[in-house]
Amino acid sequence: MPFRLNSAACLLLSGLLLSAPAWAGAKTEVEASDTETAATADPSIAPLLEARKTPFTVDEDGDYRILVDVGDDRSQLVWVRSVVHETDKQRIREIWTYGYRSEERRIPSNVANRLLSENFELILGAWARSDGNAVLVLKIPADADADTLDEAIDLSASIGDRMEQKLVTGDDL
Repeated sequence: MPFRLNSAACLLLSGLLLSAPAWAGAKTEVEASDTETAATADPSIAPLLEARKTPFTVDEDGDYRILVDVGDDRSQLVWVRSVVHETDKQRIREIWTYGYRSEERRIPSNVANRLLSENFELILGAWARSDGNAVLVLKIPADADADTLDEAIDLSASIGDRMEQKLVTGDDL
């Protein structure tokens, strides 16, 4: 039996299609994509890092690369992204660090399950997959002050290093 729309369904569907421009333009999702790069550094970040005497370099994507001393002769790389994600009412900046890296394009299931369990315990941020890598992504207001940014960087470094110690040997990240 072929599928037929009744007149009420046709009217509703027509109304939705005709009104699409009104709701299609609303920003309900984050605007910037995961693969988007700033290409140039956001100039508002450097003064915040300098205010806290945080040494940094800017990478080829325009992100701020920071090597954090986490103690016990260990360090952790952290990136402050220059790309800002926007919703209707918020501007969000991401702070990234690795907790696990693999040459394969997948994360082993035991590692993925460990990261999911850890996500439940995190107050700020979450573990995400980027190819075969586990990346901790903290999201803070893009206009955060120097103290808030510094806290997010330190928190990222300590969480990332702790996960690295649980999952791999050495201090490569």
